[in-house]
Amino acid sequence: MGQLLTTASVPDRDRLAFWHEALGRALVPMAVVPLADGPFAGRIATGRVGHLRVCDIHADAQRVSRTAEHISRPPEGFIGFSVPGSGTATLVQDGRTVTAGPGNLLVYDTTRPYSLECPGTFSARVVHIPRTLLRLPEREIGLVTGTVIDATEGLGAAVVSLLTTLVAPEQPYSREIAGRLAAAVAHLFATLVAERAQQAEAEPAPQRDRILLRVRDHIERHLDDPSLSPETVAKAQHISVRYLHRLFEGEDTTVAKHIQRRRLEQCARELSHGDESAPTVAAVAQRWGFVSAAHFSRLFRSVYGLPPRDWRNARLVVR
Repeated sequence: MGQLLTTASVPDRDRLAFWHEALGRALVPMAVVPLADGPFAGRIATGRVGHLRVCDIHADAQRVSRTAEHISRPPEGFIGFSVPGSGTATLVQDGRTVTAGPGNLLVYDTTRPYSLECPGTFSARVVHIPRTLLRLPEREIGLVTGTVIDATEGLGAAVVSLLTTLVAPEQPYSREIAGRLAAAVAHLFATLVAERAQQAEAEPAPQRDRILLRVRDHIERHLDDPSLSPETVAKAQHISVRYLHRLFEGEDTTVAKHIQRRRLEQCARELSHGDESAPTVAAVAQRWGFVSAAHFSRLFRSVYGLPPRDWRNARLVVR
């Protein structure tokens, strides 16, 4: 059964607090900042369709933010869809900033910080689907969250049509039909994600070059992390491990070998500038992500022809 939450009968001084609580109950906890002068006005028609949380929102200008503090609380995570009916909305998540109006679909992840700003009076259909219902790899979900999807054609149009017609707060579906509709939304969204994943792997050369630069920069900034690996790099960049390996096919090396080479180069640089009071070889190796001193010594010798201690001593003699 749906529920209507409205500020219409709430005293002016209490409206913002009421709206903050209403959004948290209908969707997820978040901070709310009004962007217009005068008493705030808004209403939410909220309901459930199977496991989906569905809301129709009509409200004054506002900015909502979900912070790390909100996310640290236990409730389950959702993938959110916002379909503007009127007005515009700007979404910021994972370093991406996108703006959407009617005819577009905004996608976000409630398990990561985001903000959503509507600069004027607006209306929107908002649907939250549990991440557990999707069963998608994290790296693939990251391809679509924090983005705007064209809802005028293709799979984007199919998703929006389903969200705005069949899935609604006031629809009196039986439990079985509601469950089937929720599963249909999950399946269609998973298909959209698969399409985006294929497109990412077929990006033109300039786009691949930009992604490769981001990957290299990430590796440089995390060389000291022993857990740095193709898997962690791919996850951080929201790409598949397979696509990451494809990026390095033209580099005459592999991701793992590139990480290893850069770590060895940093160790060699530090050892060559040290003196007798400098950190031990083991400390230098650990600083640059090597867990085993013995393994580091073998790798270093295979590349530089000497054990790291002898290599450092040779540099001291030269100086």
